[in-house]
Order: sequence, then structure tokens, then C-alpha cells
Amino acid sequence: MSVFRFKRFAIDQTGCAMRINTDGVLLGALAIGEDAQTVLDIGTGTSVIALMLAQRFPNANITGLEIDASSAAAAANNALQSPFSNRLLVSHSAFQDFQPPHPIDLIVSNPPFYVNTLHNPDARKKQARHTDMTFFDDLLSYAEVHLSTRGAMELILPPELADAVIAKASDHDLVLQRDMTISSFADSLPIRRIIRLIRNRNEVQTEYSNFVIYESKGVYSAAYRTLLKDFFLAF
Repeated sequence: MSVFRFKRFAIDQTGCAMRINTDGVLLGALAIGEDAQTVLDIGTGTSVIALMLAQRFPNANITGLEIDASSAAAAANNALQSPFSNRLLVSHSAFQDFQPPHPIDLIVSNPPFYVNTLHNPDARKKQARHTDMTFFDDLLSYAEVHLSTRGAMELILPPELADAVIAKASDHDLVLQRDMTISSFADSLPIRRIIRLIRNRNEVQTEYSNFVIYESKGVYSAAYRTLLKDFFLAF
């Protein structure tokens, strides 16, 4: 068994197309949603993001969607075994087919993001890692329809893809509220961005920030350790 143990829950990754990764835990720790009552994690994978949000937001009911059957089964079991099982549901479904019973306060996703690149020969990893811009058109359309009045969608993406998604967001009456660049080291180029999109409102002012993972090679930054101290046993 391949079990990753956190301070308050454990994740069995057996059968999952994609394993726990830095992108997922960063989104799980940095997404804003303290007032959220309803949360949707699209492409929940192992359920790590959903579980982290369940720990952080004790008043939220969280649904994780996963299109891969084996991953969905593993994620559902991880949710069931967690102390948050009464507020956490995993469904084997594409988001396009999921009709939420109520407006969603927070949509999060660590989506497939290899666009226009060679596909992985493993079919399940290809599905988990690769996509095209149609996926993001669908995602933005979904958010436009299902977000609550004050709802938001947060995505972690490579920098160039983030620009493309932000540009498309305006077609769906969504605007950029927060843009956090993530770098491995203080002097290195960004490798990811977490973008937060909300419904277009006149008073929106975009907040920009930076986050650095490593102080030096093999040494996590103080910010990273502080961010994940409530989750990782090592911290």
C-alpha cells in the first residue's frame, strides 16, 4: 500500500492515476474559503485537496469529482476514513455531468495542464495530465453557471496557461481577484500560479503576491513550512 500520512488524515494512493504532488497541497493550503458553505474539487484525484479544505473550513460541505474510476474509488475511501467524512463526498463523474443541488461558494481544481504537448502513453496518466483549451472553456462556463453570487474559482496552473485562462475568463463574466506566483527559489522564475476568479464586479482590484517553496536546495522556506505545519508530520 502507498499511504501518505498527514497530521489529521491519511491518504491511500493505491490505484490513483496521479499521486500527491506539491501543486495539490499548495492549492489545498492556499485557497481562500473560510466563509464557504459549499466547495467543489474538480479532478480530486487522491482527494488530498478536498481533505485539506475540509480540515481548514469546518463549516464547508465538500464534493470531490473524479473522472477516473479507480482514482474515484480510492478518493472516496480516503474521504470515508477521514474525520471529515460527514462533510465530504466523492463522486465518479466529469464535472460537465455534475449538477450541484445548490450554488457553489468555492470551486478548486489542480487540472490537467499539458496543452499541445506529446501525450503520455499511459492512458490513465494521459487523462490526468493532458487537456486542451476546450476543457478550460467548459470549466469557465461551469463556474459562470454554478458559482454563488460571491463565489470564486481557484486554479493552480503553469504561468503561460494561467494567462490564457484569465483572458478567456472575461467571456464568462469572470475576473481575476488574486494572482499568486509560485517559484522554487527566490531568484528563480515562477513555475506555477494560483489564480482566483470571481464574478465581475465593479469594485474588484486584483491582489498580486509571490510564494517561494525552497530557501536553498533541499531546504524548505519558512513560508512553506508555516503554511503546511498543520498538515505535514515533518513540520
